[in-house]
Amino acid sequence: MSIDLNTLSPRELASLITTARKRQAQLTKRTPVAQVRGKLTKLAKAEGYTIEELFGGAAAGGAKRAASPARAGRKLGKVAPKYRNPENPRETWTGRGKQPRWLAGYTAKGRDLGEFLIPGTAKLTPKPRTQGKKRVVKKAKK
Repeated sequence: MSIDLNTLSPRELASLITTARKRQAQLTKRTPVAQVRGKLTKLAKAEGYTIEELFGGAAAGGAKRAASPARAGRKLGKVAPKYRNPENPRETWTGRGKQPRWLAGYTAKGRDLGEFLIPGTAKLTPKPRTQGKKRVVKKAKK
């Protein structure tokens, strides 16, 4: 919020100062967040709950985004890396998610993705995906 103080009249400026002082007094009287969080945690624990059960995962320590219901039960296991950076062998990629910067840089220069495959890993070309089951229409017998 930005207020141009040069455009305010003396009466408006005095009103703004009064309002700001009232707000400052309210804020200084409040109990610090850490103390309130501690009290809530103790109360929840005494009743047999956790803060996460009562308020969700975001209450534990920040603005974490809750998982969408569609992805809630979906767990992906660890996968062995399929691609390796020839200049820095510690940098690898499993083929899942967004390409890492090192690989995107090479492919942008015209290099083939197959050049970075780790020997013994899966083939470069994935299986074709089907859009859905084909519907079979049976003719009625007469």
